Amino acid sequence: MKPVPRLPLSEGGGFDLYFGMSPSRHIRFCTSADGTRIAVSCEGSGPVLLRAAHWLTHVVYDHESPVWRPWIRGLSRDHCYVRYDQRGCGLSDRFVREISFKVWMEDLEAVAATLPDRPFALLGMSQGGALAISYALRHPGRVSHLILYGAYGQGAAVRARTEEERLEAETLVNLVRVGWARDNPAFRQVFTNTFIPGGTAEQHDWWNELERRTATPDTVVRTLEEVQRIDVLDAAAGLRVPTLVLHSRGDQRVPFEEGCRLAARIPGARFVALESRNHVLLGDEPAWQVFQDELARFLAPADAAARTARDARLTLAEAEVLRLVATGVDNRAIARQLGKSEKTVRNQITAILDKLGVHSRAEAIVRALSG
Repeated sequence: MKPVPRLPLSEGGGFDLYFGMSPSRHIRFCTSADGTRIAVSCEGSGPVLLRAAHWLTHVVYDHESPVWRPWIRGLSRDHCYVRYDQRGCGLSDRFVREISFKVWMEDLEAVAATLPDRPFALLGMSQGGALAISYALRHPGRVSHLILYGAYGQGAAVRARTEEERLEAETLVNLVRVGWARDNPAFRQVFTNTFIPGGTAEQHDWWNELERRTATPDTVVRTLEEVQRIDVLDAAAGLRVPTLVLHSRGDQRVPFEEGCRLAARIPGARFVALESRNHVLLGDEPAWQVFQDELARFLAPADAAARTARDARLTLAEAEVLRLVATGVDNRAIARQLGKSEKTVRNQITAILDKLGVHSRAEAIVRALSG
Protein backbone atom coordinates (compact mmCIF):
# COMPACT_ATOMS: atom_id res chain seq x y z
CA MET A 1 0.00 0.00 0.00
CA LYS A 2 1.30 3.45 -0.86
CA PRO A 3 2.29 5.40 2.28
CA VAL A 4 0.06 8.38 3.08
CA PRO A 5 1.65 11.43 4.77
CA ARG A 6 0.35 12.24 8.24
CA LEU A 7 0.69 15.27 10.45
CA PRO A 8 3.48 15.15 13.03
CA LEU A 9 2.48 14.33 16.62
CA SER A 10 4.44 17.24 18.07
CA GLU A 11 6.35 20.30 16.99
CA GLY A 12 9.66 18.50 17.31
CA GLY A 13 10.02 17.92 13.59
CA GLY A 14 9.91 14.89 11.32
CA PHE A 15 6.98 13.47 9.40
CA ASP A 16 4.80 10.39 9.61
CA LEU A 17 3.91 7.64 7.18
CA TYR A 18 0.82 5.47 7.45
CA PHE A 19 1.29 1.88 6.27
CA GLY A 20 -2.34 0.73 6.35
CA MET A 21 -1.85 -0.09 10.04
CA SER A 22 -4.03 0.62 13.04
CA PRO A 23 -4.56 4.37 13.61
CA SER A 24 -2.58 4.00 16.85
CA ARG A 25 0.46 2.74 14.94
CA HIS A 26 2.54 4.80 12.56
CA ILE A 27 6.07 5.35 11.33
CA ARG A 28 7.85 8.69 11.62
CA PHE A 29 11.16 9.84 10.18
CA CYS A 30 13.20 12.46 11.99
CA THR A 31 16.63 13.86 11.18
CA SER A 32 19.68 13.52 13.41
CA ALA A 33 22.34 16.21 13.86
CA ASP A 34 24.42 15.02 10.89
CA GLY A 35 21.42 14.69 8.56
CA THR A 36 20.86 10.94 9.01
CA ARG A 37 17.19 9.96 8.74
CA ILE A 38 15.96 7.86 11.65
CA ALA A 39 12.82 5.70 11.38
CA VAL A 40 10.61 5.92 14.48
CA SER A 41 7.54 3.84 15.34
CA CYS A 42 4.82 4.89 17.79
CA GLU A 43 2.37 2.26 19.08
CA GLY A 44 -0.57 2.62 21.45
CA SER A 45 -1.56 5.55 23.65
CA GLY A 46 -0.90 6.83 27.14
CA PRO A 47 2.30 7.98 28.85
CA VAL A 48 5.37 7.74 26.62
CA LEU A 49 7.75 4.79 26.97
CA LEU A 50 10.76 5.35 24.69
CA ARG A 51 13.16 2.53 23.87
CA ALA A 52 16.73 3.57 23.13
CA ALA A 53 17.98 1.92 19.94
CA HIS A 54 19.93 -1.31 19.73
CA TRP A 55 20.84 -3.30 16.64
CA LEU A 56 18.73 -6.10 15.08
CA THR A 57 15.45 -4.23 14.74
CA HIS A 58 13.18 -3.18 11.89
CA VAL A 59 10.24 -0.96 12.85
CA VAL A 60 7.90 -2.58 10.29
CA TYR A 61 9.28 -6.11 9.94
CA ASP A 62 9.31 -6.60 13.74
CA HIS A 63 5.51 -6.80 13.71
CA GLU A 64 5.80 -10.10 11.86
CA SER A 65 8.28 -11.40 14.41
CA PRO A 66 7.48 -14.28 16.78
CA VAL A 67 10.19 -12.78 19.02
CA TRP A 68 9.53 -9.02 18.96
CA ARG A 69 5.74 -9.08 18.51
CA PRO A 70 5.03 -9.85 22.22
CA TRP A 71 7.29 -6.94 23.22
CA ILE A 72 5.45 -4.52 20.96
CA ARG A 73 2.02 -5.67 22.16
CA GLY A 74 2.99 -5.79 25.82
CA LEU A 75 4.75 -2.42 26.00
CA SER A 76 2.12 -0.56 23.96
CA ARG A 77 -0.84 -1.88 25.97
CA ASP A 78 -0.77 0.97 28.52
CA HIS A 79 1.74 3.33 26.91
CA CYS A 80 2.63 5.16 23.77
CA TYR A 81 5.55 2.86 23.01
CA VAL A 82 8.16 4.64 20.89
CA ARG A 83 10.97 2.65 19.27
CA TYR A 84 13.34 3.50 16.44
CA ASP A 85 15.84 1.80 14.19
CA GLN A 86 19.50 2.43 14.86
CA ARG A 87 21.30 4.25 12.03
CA GLY A 88 22.42 1.77 9.39
CA CYS A 89 19.63 -0.63 10.36
CA GLY A 90 15.99 -1.30 9.49
CA LEU A 91 14.22 1.64 7.85
CA SER A 92 16.70 4.24 9.07
CA ASP A 93 19.36 5.41 6.60
CA ARG A 94 21.34 2.27 5.76
CA PHE A 95 24.60 3.71 4.45
CA VAL A 96 26.01 6.24 6.91
CA ARG A 97 29.40 7.84 7.24
CA GLU A 98 29.75 7.56 11.00
CA ILE A 99 28.78 4.87 13.50
CA SER A 100 29.81 5.79 17.03
CA PHE A 101 28.41 6.18 20.51
CA LYS A 102 28.44 9.94 19.95
CA VAL A 103 26.13 9.84 16.94
CA TRP A 104 23.94 7.16 18.54
CA MET A 105 23.38 9.67 21.34
CA GLU A 106 22.56 12.39 18.81
CA ASP A 107 20.04 10.04 17.18
CA LEU A 108 18.35 9.38 20.54
CA GLU A 109 18.25 13.11 21.26
CA ALA A 110 16.68 13.74 17.84
CA VAL A 111 13.96 11.16 18.50
CA ALA A 112 13.29 12.50 22.02
CA ALA A 113 12.98 16.02 20.60
CA THR A 114 9.93 14.94 18.59
CA LEU A 115 8.07 13.78 21.72
CA PRO A 116 5.64 15.89 23.78
CA ASP A 117 7.43 18.24 26.15
CA ARG A 118 6.97 16.12 29.29
CA PRO A 119 9.15 13.62 31.16
CA PHE A 120 8.97 10.10 29.75
CA ALA A 121 10.05 6.61 30.80
CA LEU A 122 13.21 5.46 29.01
CA LEU A 123 13.96 1.79 28.29
CA GLY A 124 17.50 0.66 27.53
CA MET A 125 17.88 -2.92 26.30
CA SER A 126 21.30 -4.50 25.78
CA GLN A 127 23.58 -1.86 24.19
CA GLY A 128 20.68 0.59 24.44
CA GLY A 129 21.20 0.56 28.19
CA ALA A 130 24.39 2.59 27.90
CA LEU A 131 22.64 5.09 25.63
CA ALA A 132 19.73 5.39 28.05
CA ILE A 133 22.11 5.98 30.96
CA SER A 134 24.00 8.68 29.06
CA TYR A 135 20.80 10.37 27.94
CA ALA A 136 19.39 10.41 31.49
CA LEU A 137 22.64 11.98 32.73
CA ARG A 138 22.58 14.67 30.05
CA HIS A 139 18.83 15.35 30.21
CA PRO A 140 17.69 14.54 33.77
CA GLY A 141 14.56 16.65 33.45
CA ARG A 142 13.31 14.60 30.50
CA VAL A 143 13.48 11.13 32.07
CA SER A 144 10.91 10.20 34.69
CA HIS A 145 11.99 6.55 35.07
CA LEU A 146 14.84 4.49 33.68
CA ILE A 147 14.47 0.78 32.84
CA LEU A 148 17.58 -1.24 31.99
CA TYR A 149 17.07 -4.77 30.67
CA GLY A 150 19.93 -7.10 29.69
CA ALA A 151 22.16 -4.04 29.82
CA TYR A 152 25.80 -3.52 30.71
CA GLY A 153 28.10 -0.69 31.70
CA GLN A 154 31.16 -1.92 29.82
CA GLY A 155 31.45 -3.55 26.40
CA ALA A 156 33.18 -6.89 25.86
CA ALA A 157 36.54 -5.36 24.87
CA VAL A 158 36.58 -3.04 27.89
CA ARG A 159 35.61 -5.64 30.47
CA ALA A 160 37.86 -8.36 29.04
CA ARG A 161 40.45 -9.44 31.60
CA THR A 162 42.07 -12.42 29.86
CA GLU A 163 43.48 -13.15 26.41
CA GLU A 164 40.67 -15.66 25.89
CA GLU A 165 38.01 -13.01 26.56
CA ARG A 166 39.73 -10.57 24.18
CA LEU A 167 39.99 -13.28 21.51
CA GLU A 168 36.29 -14.09 21.88
CA ALA A 169 35.34 -10.45 21.26
CA GLU A 170 37.56 -10.30 18.15
CA THR A 171 36.25 -13.63 16.87
CA LEU A 172 32.64 -12.47 16.93
CA VAL A 173 33.56 -9.50 14.74
CA ASN A 174 35.43 -11.76 12.30
CA LEU A 175 32.47 -14.13 12.10
CA VAL A 176 30.40 -11.24 10.80
CA ARG A 177 33.03 -10.33 8.21
CA VAL A 178 33.13 -13.91 6.93
CA GLY A 179 29.58 -15.14 7.07
CA TRP A 180 26.92 -12.48 7.69
CA ALA A 181 25.81 -12.09 4.07
CA ARG A 182 25.94 -15.80 3.12
CA ASP A 183 22.81 -17.73 2.18
CA ASN A 184 23.92 -20.44 4.59
CA PRO A 185 22.77 -19.18 8.03
CA ALA A 186 25.36 -21.22 9.97
CA PHE A 187 27.49 -18.18 10.83
CA ARG A 188 24.49 -16.07 11.86
CA GLN A 189 23.18 -18.97 13.92
CA VAL A 190 26.09 -18.42 16.32
CA PHE A 191 24.64 -15.01 17.15
CA THR A 192 21.09 -16.35 17.26
CA ASN A 193 22.10 -18.93 19.85
CA THR A 194 23.38 -16.18 22.13
CA PHE A 195 20.24 -14.06 21.79
CA ILE A 196 17.50 -16.69 22.08
CA PRO A 197 19.01 -20.08 22.99
CA GLY A 198 15.60 -21.19 24.28
CA GLY A 199 13.80 -20.29 21.08
CA THR A 200 11.86 -22.63 18.80
CA ALA A 201 13.00 -23.55 15.31
CA GLU A 202 10.61 -20.93 13.91
CA GLN A 203 12.00 -18.24 16.19
CA HIS A 204 15.58 -19.16 15.32
CA ASP A 205 14.83 -19.10 11.58
CA TRP A 206 13.18 -15.72 11.92
CA TRP A 207 16.07 -14.29 13.94
CA ASN A 208 18.61 -15.59 11.41
CA GLU A 209 16.72 -13.79 8.66
CA LEU A 210 16.33 -10.64 10.77
CA GLU A 211 20.10 -10.43 11.17
CA ARG A 212 20.61 -10.35 7.42
CA ARG A 213 17.61 -8.17 6.63
CA THR A 214 18.29 -5.37 9.12
CA ALA A 215 21.89 -4.43 8.32
CA THR A 216 24.82 -5.02 5.97
CA PRO A 217 27.93 -6.91 7.14
CA ASP A 218 29.95 -3.67 7.13
CA THR A 219 27.39 -1.94 9.35
CA VAL A 220 27.31 -4.86 11.78
CA VAL A 221 31.11 -4.98 12.01
CA ARG A 222 31.30 -1.26 12.74
CA THR A 223 28.45 -1.56 15.24
CA LEU A 224 30.00 -4.50 17.07
CA GLU A 225 33.39 -2.80 17.29
CA GLU A 226 31.78 0.30 18.80
CA VAL A 227 29.56 -1.69 21.16
CA GLN A 228 32.58 -3.54 22.52
CA ARG A 229 34.19 -0.18 23.46
CA ILE A 230 31.23 1.09 25.52
CA ASP A 231 32.14 2.26 29.03
CA VAL A 232 29.52 4.08 31.12
CA LEU A 233 29.91 2.09 34.33
CA ASP A 234 31.52 4.83 36.41
CA ALA A 235 29.26 7.52 34.92
CA ALA A 236 26.17 5.53 35.97
CA ALA A 237 26.93 6.42 39.60
CA GLY A 238 25.80 9.95 38.79
CA LEU A 239 22.22 8.95 37.93
CA ARG A 240 19.49 10.55 40.04
CA VAL A 241 16.40 9.01 38.47
CA PRO A 242 14.29 6.05 39.65
CA THR A 243 15.90 3.01 37.99
CA LEU A 244 14.81 -0.59 37.49
CA VAL A 245 17.43 -3.10 36.33
CA LEU A 246 16.36 -6.54 35.08
CA HIS A 247 18.64 -9.31 33.83
CA SER A 248 18.26 -12.99 32.93
CA ARG A 249 20.30 -15.32 35.13
CA GLY A 250 21.35 -17.48 32.18
CA ASP A 251 21.80 -14.66 29.63
CA GLN A 252 24.10 -16.06 26.92
CA ARG A 253 24.78 -12.69 25.35
CA VAL A 254 25.50 -10.41 28.32
CA PRO A 255 26.62 -12.16 31.52
CA PHE A 256 24.28 -11.91 34.50
CA GLU A 257 27.13 -10.43 36.53
CA GLU A 258 27.21 -7.38 34.24
CA GLY A 259 23.62 -6.55 35.15
CA CYS A 260 24.48 -6.94 38.84
CA ARG A 261 27.52 -4.65 38.49
CA LEU A 262 25.44 -2.01 36.74
CA ALA A 263 22.65 -2.07 39.31
CA ALA A 264 25.15 -1.85 42.17
CA ARG A 265 26.66 1.31 40.64
CA ILE A 266 23.34 3.19 40.27
CA PRO A 267 22.10 4.91 43.46
CA GLY A 268 18.80 3.43 44.64
CA ALA A 269 18.38 1.08 41.68
CA ARG A 270 16.06 -1.90 42.09
CA PHE A 271 17.43 -5.15 40.65
CA VAL A 272 15.28 -8.06 39.44
CA ALA A 273 16.76 -11.41 38.41
CA LEU A 274 14.77 -13.18 35.68
CA GLU A 275 14.76 -16.96 35.38
CA SER A 276 15.68 -17.31 31.71
CA ARG A 277 18.59 -18.18 29.43
CA ASN A 278 17.46 -15.74 26.75
CA HIS A 279 18.95 -12.32 26.14
CA VAL A 280 15.64 -11.36 24.50
CA LEU A 281 12.75 -12.75 26.52
CA LEU A 282 10.26 -14.86 24.60
CA GLY A 283 6.54 -14.25 24.91
CA ASP A 284 5.68 -17.76 26.12
CA GLU A 285 8.21 -18.07 28.94
CA PRO A 286 7.32 -17.28 32.58
CA ALA A 287 10.07 -14.64 32.85
CA TRP A 288 8.25 -12.51 30.28
CA GLN A 289 5.22 -12.15 32.57
CA VAL A 290 7.51 -11.36 35.50
CA PHE A 291 9.16 -8.64 33.39
CA GLN A 292 5.78 -7.11 32.51
CA ASP A 293 4.54 -7.21 36.10
CA GLU A 294 7.71 -5.59 37.45
CA LEU A 295 7.60 -2.90 34.76
CA ALA A 296 3.93 -2.11 35.45
CA ARG A 297 4.56 -1.90 39.19
CA PHE A 298 7.57 0.36 38.66
CA LEU A 299 5.82 2.76 36.28
CA ALA A 300 2.34 2.87 37.85
CA PRO A 301 2.81 5.99 40.04
CA ALA A 302 4.61 7.86 37.26
CA ASP A 303 1.95 6.92 34.70
CA ALA A 304 -0.84 8.14 36.98
CA ALA A 305 1.01 11.38 37.76
CA ALA A 306 1.66 11.94 34.04
CA ARG A 307 -2.05 11.58 33.24
CA THR A 308 -2.93 13.99 36.03
CA ALA A 309 -0.33 16.50 34.83
CA ARG A 310 -1.60 16.26 31.27
CA ASP A 311 -5.26 16.70 32.26
CA ALA A 312 -4.42 19.68 34.47
CA ARG A 313 -2.27 21.24 31.74
CA LEU A 314 0.77 21.50 33.99
CA THR A 315 4.00 22.79 32.49
CA LEU A 316 6.94 20.41 32.03
CA ALA A 317 8.59 21.78 35.16
CA GLU A 318 5.39 21.48 37.19
CA ALA A 319 4.78 17.92 35.96
CA GLU A 320 8.26 16.90 37.12
CA VAL A 321 7.68 18.43 40.56
CA LEU A 322 4.29 16.66 40.83
CA ARG A 323 5.91 13.33 39.96
CA LEU A 324 8.38 13.73 42.80
CA VAL A 325 5.72 14.97 45.21
CA ALA A 326 3.68 11.84 44.42
CA THR A 327 6.60 9.65 45.47
CA GLY A 328 6.73 11.34 48.89
CA VAL A 329 9.88 13.41 48.31
CA ASP A 330 10.07 16.62 50.39
CA ASN A 331 10.77 20.10 49.02
CA ARG A 332 14.43 20.09 49.94
CA ALA A 333 15.06 16.79 48.14
CA ILE A 334 13.05 17.96 45.11
CA ALA A 335 15.10 21.15 44.94
CA ARG A 336 18.35 19.21 45.19
CA GLN A 337 17.35 16.65 42.55
CA LEU A 338 16.09 19.25 40.05
CA GLY A 339 18.78 21.84 40.75
CA LYS A 340 16.32 24.48 41.98
CA SER A 341 15.93 26.60 45.10
CA GLU A 342 13.42 25.49 47.73
CA LYS A 343 11.56 28.77 47.20
CA THR A 344 11.10 27.94 43.50
CA VAL A 345 9.79 24.48 44.40
CA ARG A 346 7.34 25.96 46.92
CA ASN A 347 6.05 28.41 44.31
CA GLN A 348 5.63 25.62 41.76
CA ILE A 349 3.74 23.46 44.25
CA THR A 350 1.41 26.39 44.95
CA ALA A 351 0.73 26.68 41.20
CA ILE A 352 0.20 22.91 40.96
CA LEU A 353 -2.35 22.92 43.79
CA ASP A 354 -4.22 25.73 42.08
CA LYS A 355 -4.33 23.95 38.70
CA LEU A 356 -5.41 20.69 40.32
CA GLY A 357 -8.12 22.46 42.30
CA VAL A 358 -6.92 21.07 45.63
CA HIS A 359 -5.83 22.72 48.88
CA SER A 360 -3.07 20.53 50.28
CA ARG A 361 -0.05 18.47 49.33
CA ALA A 362 -1.84 15.32 50.53
CA GLU A 363 -4.78 15.99 48.21
CA ALA A 364 -2.35 16.55 45.33
CA ILE A 365 -0.73 13.20 46.00
CA VAL A 366 -4.10 11.45 45.98
CA ARG A 367 -5.00 13.13 42.68
CA ALA A 368 -1.63 12.26 41.16
CA LEU A 369 -1.77 8.59 42.14
CA SER A 370 -5.38 8.18 41.02
CA GLY A 371 -4.50 9.38 37.53
